[in-house]
Amino acid sequence: MSALRPSARPGGLLRRHPGFRLLWIGEVAGKLGSSATSVIMPLAAISTLHATTFQVSLLVVAVWLPWVVIGLPAGAWVDRLSKRRVMIWAAAISLALFLSVQVAAWTGLFSYWWLLGVSLLTGVASVFFQVAYTAYLPSLVASEDLTEGNAKLQGSASAAQIVGLGCGGLFIQAAGPVNGLLLNAATFAISLACLLGIRHREAHPEKPKRTRRPMVTEIREGLQLVARDSWFRSFTIAGAAANLFLVGYQTILPVFLVNDVGLSGGMVGTLVAATSAGGIIGAFAARRVSNMIGSARAILFFAVLVTLPILLIPLTARGPGVLLLVIGGLSAAAGVVANNIIKTGFIQRYCPRDLLGRLTASTSFLNMGAVPVGALIGGALATAVGTRTALWILVGGVPAAGLILLFSPIRNRRDLPEQTSDQDRLDNGYVRTADVTG
Repeated sequence: MSALRPSARPGGLLRRHPGFRLLWIGEVAGKLGSSATSVIMPLAAISTLHATTFQVSLLVVAVWLPWVVIGLPAGAWVDRLSKRRVMIWAAAISLALFLSVQVAAWTGLFSYWWLLGVSLLTGVASVFFQVAYTAYLPSLVASEDLTEGNAKLQGSASAAQIVGLGCGGLFIQAAGPVNGLLLNAATFAISLACLLGIRHREAHPEKPKRTRRPMVTEIREGLQLVARDSWFRSFTIAGAAANLFLVGYQTILPVFLVNDVGLSGGMVGTLVAATSAGGIIGAFAARRVSNMIGSARAILFFAVLVTLPILLIPLTARGPGVLLLVIGGLSAAAGVVANNIIKTGFIQRYCPRDLLGRLTASTSFLNMGAVPVGALIGGALATAVGTRTALWILVGGVPAAGLILLFSPIRNRRDLPEQTSDQDRLDNGYVRTADVTG
């Protein structure tokens, strides 16, 4: 069945496209639950299971580790399957896993290792969901609606994350840490119901006439696509570098605010939530700035100029000086989210549809792989040279990462290309569908 194409009708996507509306509701619910869980799960481990700081950090590692271990094969698997069906299974498994925490608590089986296992398995489900979700959107909405769709999804997700941080604390106070995890179970139930309600069915991948090639071959094609295509290569390198510095500074920021600035834990949480609002600003501005100055120029504008005020963060001080943190954090969040919206829409239009899952997995594998490295670098730098000095180095790397794009074709373009030409496919080593399945 072909994708729904109601772009000629007036009004925004949420009003005129019921399938996108359900996808949006499910995604917002999922982000709200994930954000709340980032507060609830560590507190459940500390207050109920008396976990150490190292054990709490392992819970975070468990969520991201699946990207490194199965991120690449996940892309090849997703390209072979119905994207919507993959998302339904991922949401259903996550729902069952969070419900299992409550069952374990009722039966006396709840332990740190149970919680660690839930973190790891929900991380696996998240990998498949995210890869399928990125590859599914282009089949759901028209190509000209992708920028608007990504803006609404990412902007609303940023708002949901802010609300989730507050809801997590309130839910713990009302129901306790373990019962608080039921909040995420409820949001996955909403996401699952929305996915089941989408009427549109994307075209199923064609079955090969002969034996399908080995998985490792398809994984290699995804990595080769990133390596050979100058656009994908530049965006991936810049994204990985940005993640390295972003996660590095975010890892030591709470320590800096508490120990160096002298803020309370509650004030730190409030300020971090406030800076997250920059994502809403970035989502609102992405399409408008892109239309005004061109999508290629907008990428550079958001990646470099908009993130530049992040350099104010190391100057944060008590009293009115906390405004420097808010301004720097808001700018960084706005630049990152707007950049991601434009970049994601470009990739969804430009990449051949039969390779989109593998491309998403390959770029995510490299970008997410920078996350634990950035955390380690942040901690090591802070230990070696002091928290404030380390913060200067790390925040300076965020806009500097955007300068990597000056060594890509983007520097000579007003707009990003809309789709891959036949010559581009040959020059960049794309594999045609006939070659993949033949």
